Amino acid sequence: MKEAIFSQLDFGPINEFLMDDQITDVSYSNGGQIWLKSLDKGIYSVERPDINNALMEKLAFQCSNVMGTTFNMAHPFLDAEGAELRLNFIHESIATNGIACVIRKTPAKIRLNKSKLIDENYVTENLHDFLIDCIHAHCNVMVSGETGSGKTELVKYLASNTLENEKIISIEDTLELHLDKIFPNRDIVAVKTNNIASYTDVLVSCMRQNPKWILLSEIRSAEAVTAARNSVSSGHNIISTIHSDSAKNIPMRMYALMEGSQDVEQFLNSIHRYVQIGIHVKGFMSAELQRFQREIVEVCEFYVDDNNVAKTNVIYKKNLDGTFAFNNPTRHLREYFAAQGKELKNDLFVKDSESSNANEEDSFDDNPVPKSIGAELQNNNQIIESL
Repeated sequence: MKEAIFSQLDFGPINEFLMDDQITDVSYSNGGQIWLKSLDKGIYSVERPDINNALMEKLAFQCSNVMGTTFNMAHPFLDAEGAELRLNFIHESIATNGIACVIRKTPAKIRLNKSKLIDENYVTENLHDFLIDCIHAHCNVMVSGETGSGKTELVKYLASNTLENEKIISIEDTLELHLDKIFPNRDIVAVKTNNIASYTDVLVSCMRQNPKWILLSEIRSAEAVTAARNSVSSGHNIISTIHSDSAKNIPMRMYALMEGSQDVEQFLNSIHRYVQIGIHVKGFMSAELQRFQREIVEVCEFYVDDNNVAKTNVIYKKNLDGTFAFNNPTRHLREYFAAQGKELKNDLFVKDSESSNANEEDSFDDNPVPKSIGAELQNNNQIIESL
């Protein structure tokens, strides 16, 4: 779809929401209900009588005309994608309580930066620096979280920290990253899959383009899992997203998407061997901060131990009660860094004398640190920062 397509549409009063940088999604349904999703307020409804079925039907008609398609009882679904907007309509013959529409904004900008992430309690400074070091060391990274938790924004931020001379190829079924527009002077190829060019087809061709990084859009099918595994096992580096309830469960979630009879141990070993870092992000309405809050709640290191057993080291975790804890990376990650010409300190988060398993096959420290004693621990030279 051409970038200028939406310039031909009259959004009317909806344009107010499209111009607001804080609003990411506009949802219309049920004969006049308008729900907005914003970066600072989360999801909330607004009353706008001038935004009604008639307006939405007119917008859908304009959109179908510009696209050269139809939207009626015979063709009840309409998708449109432009440079920074995605529209999806469902006809009233299917949505029996009236036409439904969702408008998603995908701006070609990086909303996150280090100061914003730290100031808004998205991440602690030492954990932030560790994750950026992982990018510089070419770790393969998977970001998990629910819809609206900010996975794509985090991927864009991490990708923005790749070196300028490292070629990036993004592979998406719906264009959201826009890194080629954000960094017009970098060697970046943005590829969109469709019913002709599948993930597999695109990946085979893209690997011949000699990329350093492959950014895969959300992994939600067996084909996407296979594409991700083929990418990392062939020596390319990936950053991708997936729906999972925790960072620790990312490999098992990938296995569940395969829907086949693959040996579970063999599959998990391959993921733990080639994917180094898992990150879980969460979005919620914070009663304490009185705003919608996004934050990293878990960071895991995946590896295969000397006995060829898949292991997970939870480097960081924040619990529901507000307690949190750090655990040092294992020697496996330090050795991976060293192979990339980078150094990862042995006592990055906690001193060896204070961590029972900092140098061995690590497991999560089951003694979370309450925020209230964070200052006391810092006085003891433990590098723990309160969210």
